Amino acid sequence: MSNNQPSGGQEVSGWAAGGVGFAACVLTIIGVFQVVAGLTAIFDDEFFVVTANYTFEFDTTVWGWLHLILGVVMVSTGMGLFVGKSWAAVTGIFLATLSAIANFFFIPYYPFWAILVIALDIWVIWSLTRALEIEARN
Repeated sequence: MSNNQPSGGQEVSGWAAGGVGFAACVLTIIGVFQVVAGLTAIFDDEFFVVTANYTFEFDTTVWGWLHLILGVVMVSTGMGLFVGKSWAAVTGIFLATLSAIANFFFIPYYPFWAILVIALDIWVIWSLTRALEIEARN
């Protein structure tokens, strides 16, 4: 079965395939970013400095484990998108949403990094939902 044919035998549009391919690349990149941030927080507690009086203050090691686990699952889902697994699109949307929320709360620890990852998460969500919308029309 070719990559342009879903399990139902219908032809997949180029736009949908391109959107899923793009989302797979960016989701995998975000996952790697999350793993790097997680390992940094786990191995070097003093690297991230929280601003004073932040409402949602967690220990950086806790943030590290959250980012590490989320990153590994995101990389796995990105690989699932690359090979055309049907579960990966919905899982990718869910994980990108979860990542955006987690990074919103991570802004005081590392603002530029968190905002960059949020922007990439939104891009993944848009790509996957757009690809699913185009596919639903066909």
